Amino acid sequence: MVTLFQMWVVPLYFTVKLHWWRFLVIWVFFSAVTAFVTFRATRKPLVQTTPRLVYKWFLLIYKISYATGIVGYMAVMFTLFGLNLLFKIKPEDAMDFGISLLFYGLYYGVLERDFAEMCADYMASTIGFYSESGMPTKHLSDSVCAVCGQQIFVDVSEEGIIENTYRLSCNHVWERPHVMYGQLLDWLRYLVAWQPVIIGLVQGINYILGLE
Repeated sequence: MVTLFQMWVVPLYFTVKLHWWRFLVIWVFFSAVTAFVTFRATRKPLVQTTPRLVYKWFLLIYKISYATGIVGYMAVMFTLFGLNLLFKIKPEDAMDFGISLLFYGLYYGVLERDFAEMCADYMASTIGFYSESGMPTKHLSDSVCAVCGQQIFVDVSEEGIIENTYRLSCNHVWERPHVMYGQLLDWLRYLVAWQPVIIGLVQGINYILGLE
């Protein structure tokens, strides 16, 4: 929770200080919608449509951030290989574009993952599904989600536009995350959240010891 709060607030300070208004607008929009979704996920009793709302929102952000990060990475690599010159784009402009997209993708990827896990924990505790042997067993129709009780519109063998269906023991909708991408987000989380704290601590020690 502390790391999530730091990830959410620390970039905001630099955004306001450096006048990065585009990032601020996106941050405000993301924060407003995520706050609403999180509010819905923490209500008791839990509204029947909330699990699907939470799933769709964070899956959408995951796909957007993943695609944005890939495009940003490709832009950086194309610039390093000089392919930007084919389109008469200055190297500094192409590199700024790529790094910006890469940062947006990774940053919001970290935030959506942390908020999604928090919402999932709240909803699981509210619903009360628990089994010592693992996933609790429920006997429902294959076309009904065992979490929210709503109809599943995408078959297991079909490719969904917003959400895909994976068959678990409870037959509910599930999206399998990319493992390597998740590990990268974990690394970025601690870098963004704790690096300013470490730098501030080192500067404080240097100031106390008179090493400025």
